[in-house]
Amino acid sequence: MSHPLNYSIEMAMKAADRSEEFKDLPGAGKPLEFLSNPKDAVIDRLMKENQAKPLAVQLKKKITELRQALKAETDEDARRSLMREIADQQLKLDLELEALRKYG
Repeated sequence: MSHPLNYSIEMAMKAADRSEEFKDLPGAGKPLEFLSNPKDAVIDRLMKENQAKPLAVQLKKKITELRQALKAETDEDARRSLMREIADQQLKLDLELEALRKYG
């Protein structure tokens, strides 16, 4: 589940970007250092070459697809099944994110 402030934060960021408030920040236009860590270069290259996505990204996409299917579903048994699947996928996502926070 997303945080309730995500939408507000995103809208504020877009407004600041449109008004060019980010234009003269130090390091603007340069890659973020924490994203270009040499020890991760091989893994990053392999993932990019094989069009692989991190597990958290895959799970989030799956949850979004399941929620869309739930909105369209009218059969009560199928809705329950979809809700169980969403809960399972959300639990997996939460565990994956916790592991990433804890172990990197």
